[in-house]
Amino acid sequence: MSPSTQQIIPISEIRDDVITLKDGSLRMILMASSINFALKSKDEQTAIISQYQFFLNTLDFSMQFFIQSSELDISPYLGLLKTQEKTQTNELLKVQTREYAEFIKNFVEAAHIMSKTFYISVPYTPNAMKAVSGGISGIFQNFMGKNKTSEKISGEQFTEYKNQLWQRMDIVSSGLARCGVHTVPLKTEELIELFYGIYNPGEIATGLLPEIKQ
Repeated sequence: MSPSTQQIIPISEIRDDVITLKDGSLRMILMASSINFALKSKDEQTAIISQYQFFLNTLDFSMQFFIQSSELDISPYLGLLKTQEKTQTNELLKVQTREYAEFIKNFVEAAHIMSKTFYISVPYTPNAMKAVSGGISGIFQNFMGKNKTSEKISGEQFTEYKNQLWQRMDIVSSGLARCGVHTVPLKTEELIELFYGIYNPGEIATGLLPEIKQ
């Protein structure tokens, strides 16, 4: 008999921008920007690598990077071009706008261009023994593991644990900022959208995920 969805998903609840797992550990998720490392000068590349090494060496807790790939959705851009085509009074520009939109559409479909989104899972496990036995596995990796039901965390405990998580998240965010990578923490609704998309890859995203300002 196949396991139910509730048995497969390791998440107990998502509240106040924090993920609580069934094993009693908590997670906060940061969405990160990217940098075009190849376009940097040799000195800039060396500086970024050195700063990133320093950042990793200062951490006293584990974290996990997760990259989500999906087909590039250009439908909003094509819709904008279609609107401009309709409002264009110059017939030549109208034709050029239509041809340009068709070219972009065909190019993206033929090249199978993918967009990538980068996430960082910041963990906090109240029980130190569980943290040791759990290793460096994060919320994304735990999706494939076995889940144990834990006792519900009280409101006072949750606030304490969340404060610990926020401190860790600040360390990660400031450390990556020095490397040129900007981050933004996902809120409750955005977390729900993220994990819904992971378990339902064919569904259309609702567009709740934030944009990262450079």
